[in-house]
Amino acid sequence: MKDTLDNNTAYRGRFAPSPTGPLHFGSLIAATGSYLQARHQQGEWHLRIEDIDPPREIPGATDSILKTLDAYGFEWDGEVIYQSQRLDIYQKYLNQLAKDHYTFPCTCSRKDINQLLTKSSTPVYPGTCRNRTDVTGEQVAYRVIAQDEVVTFHDPLQGKQSVHLQTEIGDFVVKRADGLFSYQLAVAIDDGSMGISEVVRGSDLLDSTPRQIYLQQLLGLKTPDYIHLPVATNAEGQKLSKQTYASALDTTNPVSVLWQVLKILGQSPPHELGNTSLSELWQWAIANWNMQTVPRTSSFIVNDIK
Repeated sequence: MKDTLDNNTAYRGRFAPSPTGPLHFGSLIAATGSYLQARHQQGEWHLRIEDIDPPREIPGATDSILKTLDAYGFEWDGEVIYQSQRLDIYQKYLNQLAKDHYTFPCTCSRKDINQLLTKSSTPVYPGTCRNRTDVTGEQVAYRVIAQDEVVTFHDPLQGKQSVHLQTEIGDFVVKRADGLFSYQLAVAIDDGSMGISEVVRGSDLLDSTPRQIYLQQLLGLKTPDYIHLPVATNAEGQKLSKQTYASALDTTNPVSVLWQVLKILGQSPPHELGNTSLSELWQWAIANWNMQTVPRTSSFIVNDIK
């Protein structure tokens, strides 16, 4: 791992896994794409562990993730960042949203919301608690008000994206009723406050991007550019994940697996690189990385490669 952190670096990327299980082949595709996009531009690449949802976390998963990334030759800049150590920062920004009247407490349960949605003509939270003044008690969630605005951004792979906040997203949760901060809030704050210049991640998170851009705008934080790589799916079209029983990455032969990742990402690695050293493979991949040749699709079917 690199120990230096250059705050003047023009490009700053990141990889941000959640410790809900070991890294699998789908995770490796996202990590490799973000890493090469950063290193090809002589930029920084940071590692952030998104550990703010304890009920979903698996004991030992963080250590497993770090060891796997190390075994595959990834080098990150600075220290590993843990979201669980940034809770005070999230609360500070949440307080700012509340002070600016962008949030409201909500007592609706999931059952309540599902019942409301069955009676509604729109598929989003109908703003039940937005104007209530009688919300009491501690078991409340906090939602950010979705304004009558359109969030637009251009993704080099997925094309132009435009989302109307009120009709397509609705007021969304930024702090849960159990006291945990939402993924959307934490990621928006981290990417903005860390000065991430470009987020390269899977297309399964494409729907999250308008929410995060909106929060960054409300909070006056820097908004990065976004690229959403196609995600790996199984033959049934399900994304490789813990929920679909994707196998943990085998660390005994990283070169062969990385060669396959490069091929899937449209980089056309020479056949002989599949039998070279890890260092030589990365040197070639960094020097020859080309985002223009990555498939412009949201997903592709792959075998679950260990």
